[in-house]
Amino acid sequence: MGLQDVRKRLPVVKQLPPARGRRHLLASPAPGEVPTPALAVWEFTLACDQKCLHCGPRAGTARDDELTTEEALALVDDMAELGVGEVVLIGGEAYLRNDFILVIRRIRERGMTATMTTGGYNLSRARAEAMVEAGIQSVSVSIDGLRESHDYVRNRPESWDRAFAALHTVRAAGAQVACNTQINALTRNELLPLLELLAEAGIHAWQLQITMPHGAAADHPELLVQPYQFVELFEMLDRVEDRCRELGVTIWPGNNLGYFGPFEHKLRRHQRGEGHFSGCNAGVTVMGIESNGAIKSCPSVGGPTNTGGLYREDGLATLWQRAPEVTYVRQRTIDDLWGYCRECYYGPTCMGGCTAASEPLLGRPGNNPFCHHRALEMDRMGMRERVELIQAAPGVGFDNGLFRVLREPKDPEERARTGPVQIDEPRTSRLVDLLGPGRPLADLDAGRATDGG
Repeated sequence: MGLQDVRKRLPVVKQLPPARGRRHLLASPAPGEVPTPALAVWEFTLACDQKCLHCGPRAGTARDDELTTEEALALVDDMAELGVGEVVLIGGEAYLRNDFILVIRRIRERGMTATMTTGGYNLSRARAEAMVEAGIQSVSVSIDGLRESHDYVRNRPESWDRAFAALHTVRAAGAQVACNTQINALTRNELLPLLELLAEAGIHAWQLQITMPHGAAADHPELLVQPYQFVELFEMLDRVEDRCRELGVTIWPGNNLGYFGPFEHKLRRHQRGEGHFSGCNAGVTVMGIESNGAIKSCPSVGGPTNTGGLYREDGLATLWQRAPEVTYVRQRTIDDLWGYCRECYYGPTCMGGCTAASEPLLGRPGNNPFCHHRALEMDRMGMRERVELIQAAPGVGFDNGLFRVLREPKDPEERARTGPVQIDEPRTSRLVDLLGPGRPLADLDAGRATDGG
């Protein structure tokens, strides 16, 4: 059914209710109480019109078993009953399914905020007007750096120009526009000039995050910002925040961008809590949904480690409340940390940062070198850390390779003379050891050899 045919099916309403938004529940749940997912990020279809080098789900073609329109609308109702405040439609590209506007309208009818994140490659005027009529409130367009860097990473010609055209098209149609940018090795020095262009295009908010080593990005480790580069990166981000204030743009650091350096409060002043990172919220206030209804703890993870089950088989509330893959972050303790994070002063608060950044790196969360505080401490000791790929990813959605973290002298001559002074090797996944620090894979392999396995 064509877009205009679907548009004629939009339910007629006199007025849509006020939207709750992701801030609707500020109080933390009592001990033992199941938290409410304030934010649901929904991969509406895996179909995509770009082929990004950093794509977590390796999007491109729709899944064979994606939710039907009726199932999608029922899922919206169940999200509302569960207490979700905001639903973000992502992909792939959500607009490649024409019924996305029916889902937007149902989200708004149920009193939730409806937003979308898109690459904008084929976000036409007709699509923009239809989604605004349906009730979309803000559209965030992914723009990764300046033209050459963006087009290279997005792996499509004219992607950068089309992304900026999408900002103008959506804004002209009547919705707010925002931007989200992945900071990678190509774009880390392009943030200030990019900000000027984004502010001119009328964005109200800008989410920044690092490229994570999963999915297609695991095939391109050269794109990753190295941990030792965080010292310079955050000095840049300090200037970026100053300029954002001058331009009236709200900066919004993603959960994988931190932590606890001297600019922490300055960068996170708009976020809930005490103005600093307070731990991974996967399965606590955030849920991820795949296009076939798979319910996950986080939109940036996947696979058997993080997928609790299928909506059409088990229901949303049951999976949110009881699936161990979804509830993992609620159960873990300080004893799940390992390596540097286990001894860090901020460990009990930070809990090793973003799971979706650390788990694909070393095979399990709990030891995260992508940390500003950690980079500063290493620098203070005359050391630096870098990551090195040692096992390639298998090539499926949300997969990962395996890396090691090498700690070495900062001075090039000393580094050449001594080599690494410490190496953190990958550890067992949570499929093998659900909780705790896990075990080095080398020890596990040695044990199997001894047992004759």
